[in-house]
Amino acid sequence: MHTLPILNYKYDYLEPYFDSKTMEIHHTKHHQAYINNLNNSLLNTKFSSYKVNKLLSKLEYISDTKRDYIRNNLGGHFNHSFFWKILKKNTFLKGKLKISIKKNFLSFKNFKKCFINIAMNHFGSGWIWLIQSKKKLLITTTINQDNPRMGNYFVKDSGIPIIGLDLWEHAYYLKYQNNKLDYIKSYFNIINWDQASLNFEKSLLCNI
Repeated sequence: MHTLPILNYKYDYLEPYFDSKTMEIHHTKHHQAYINNLNNSLLNTKFSSYKVNKLLSKLEYISDTKRDYIRNNLGGHFNHSFFWKILKKNTFLKGKLKISIKKNFLSFKNFKKCFINIAMNHFGSGWIWLIQSKKKLLITTTINQDNPRMGNYFVKDSGIPIIGLDLWEHAYYLKYQNNKLDYIKSYFNIINWDQASLNFEKSLLCNI
């Protein structure tokens, strides 16, 4: 059975950028709902014992009647579990990831500008990602709870996520109301670049 991950920080830790109440609701209500739905949908199936990454790789083999429901809730579980780990104050971009961002985007300033512009132009609910794909970094978005680990059967750009940001309104509405831009900009104050670097190092070992 899939379970809600325990955060390694308190809900108010990311203040003033992400507010305590939104974090609490986001974690205990939205994420928990995805897990509950996922567990219920996997009961009495051969996929019930699969861990998240294996299940993501087998999505296309799930029957049509269950696939979309499992896809949405599995994606919600994976995406949020990833998201919590990528949030932390006072870390700094450095090392191989910094070099690669400059190589692919010319400068960090340009990377940030591209990330914000692409996020702002994403219509509706979804996510924005920095991923390692085909030996290079690129910024991509996915709809709903899709993610780049689902593969090209489901998404336009498959790859290994390095960082990601939830663009659903429930992620920011209590604090930022309809001001999506300020929410996206605030994210850059709390990106866990240490975890991002670990994600990047692991991506270099994958043939994606």
